Formats: sequence, structure tokens, C-alpha cells
Amino acid sequence: MVFHRYATVRGRRLFYREAGPADAPVLVLLHGFPTSSFMFRELIPALADRYHVIAPDHLGFGLSDAPPVEEFDYTFDALAELTAGLLGRLGITRYAIYVQDYGAPIGWRLALTDPDAITAIITQNGNGYEAGFVPDFWKPVWEYGREQTPETEPGVRGALSLEAIRWQYVTGVPDESVVSPDTWHHDFALVSRPGNDRVQLKLFADYPTNPPLYPRLHEYLRSSQVPLLAVWGRGDEIFGPDGARAFADDVREAEIHLLDGGHFLLESALTDVTGLIRAFLDKTVPPSADS
Repeated sequence: MVFHRYATVRGRRLFYREAGPADAPVLVLLHGFPTSSFMFRELIPALADRYHVIAPDHLGFGLSDAPPVEEFDYTFDALAELTAGLLGRLGITRYAIYVQDYGAPIGWRLALTDPDAITAIITQNGNGYEAGFVPDFWKPVWEYGREQTPETEPGVRGALSLEAIRWQYVTGVPDESVVSPDTWHHDFALVSRPGNDRVQLKLFADYPTNPPLYPRLHEYLRSSQVPLLAVWGRGDEIFGPDGARAFADDVREAEIHLLDGGHFLLESALTDVTGLIRAFLDKTVPPSADS
């Protein structure tokens, strides 16, 4: 059974999905833009027989609070701090992370702040290397990050449109008909709430703070040799396959799998991804015999 819960962290109400035995190894699922824990709606029950799964909605996304930018400074540092606060409130001190898109810079901050907490990393189109950035997609983001002007804003504001969100879901998928339109309509409705456009623009402006963290991330990966699975949609035109391959530069036994699919790989390759995750976790953070 999947539970749908709320917790107040630093005065902000955060929504999260939770499932699995309370005494099982913990897996924290960190979603990307422009979605929410909704992206894990089918993965959670597929893993919850053996793992304690937690999937929060970041502030400003999904069913979590979305205070206006005048009341909250939306940065990736701030989102990571809220996630750490939620895990602390839930009494979770050791956990594996699954990171995708925006979930990656949040997950990297968690790992760099408390490396001993991380038991394993699963990255699904969650970038940690310059090699992963597809230049055509990222050029307007870098420009907006350098200077927020009427000239640079349209390049990123377009990402909030229904067609752009649909593009994220279907690009690179061999058969688009396997991806439910519910996905992009769901995300579009939530990012279209009054004031949420400015929330998303604030995070676009902050995104350039993430690559400067990469050298520290790489040193952490090299020194810890944390178990790492990169399972990637090879057709992603946001974070390309080189972003997956790069993890092997720092983690000697990293598992790298490139699957037919795009940015939201769970929508078209759920069974394959689930199988890879279960095999990986069963080797690296196996459940106890009585879980």
C-alpha cells in the first residue's frame, strides 16, 4: 500500500508518498522538472515489497506548498535543505537515492553534506558531469542564469508550455503511444498555477550553481566508491548518454545501462528499469531476511 502524507518542515508543508516495511532499507526518490512524486506512482509499489520508499514533492512542485517568490528564495540549496529536514523529521539517517533531472542537484547536495548517509545512488537521467548537457537545450538556461532580462526570459519561459512539457515526455521514445498524455497534462496544470511560473523561473536562474559542485561530487564518488547505477534513456535530448557514461570515470564498478527511451524513462521502460533497480539494490543494500 502506498500512503500519501504531509509533513511541515521549516514552516512549509511538504507532500510525500511512502510505502514499504518500516524496517527495510530506505530508498528516497527525488523527482525532476516539471513533475513531482507523481512520476514514481508505478515504481513505488514495484519496489515497496522489499524497500522502504519515500518520494517527496519539492517545494513549488506537485502537492507541496508553493509559496510565492516574494516569500521564499527558491534555490537548489534551499530545496536540498528542506529535503534533509523532511528525512530528519521521518527519522531517516541512512538511505539510497534515486535522482532524476532536478533531483540530481538536490541529491548531490545531500550526499556532499552527509556522505555517510548515502548507501547507494541510482541516477536516471540525473546529470553530474558537463558531458551530459545537450548544448541546444541548455544554451537559453545558461544565458538566463547569467542575466535575467526581457531578452533572455522567453528562452526559458517556453519550457512551461504544454507543448514543451509534452516534448520532454515523448522525445526519444520509440513508440510515443506508450506514454500517457495524463503525464504532461498533469504537470502543466500544476506549473500553471498562479505565480508558479515565477517559481520555475527562479530555479532556472539558479541552475548554473549546479555545475560548480561537480568537482566536489566527483571527488566524493572517487573517494567513497559508493555503489552507483546509471540507467538512462539514450534518446534524452536534455541530458545525453555521455552523462551516464561519465559516472564510470569516478566509480570503478558503476553500472551503466542505456535503454531505448527519453528523459522520463519510467513512462516507457518501467519494467526494465525496475528490474535493474531491484537487482542493483539487492546486491548493494539487500533487505534483511525478515523485511
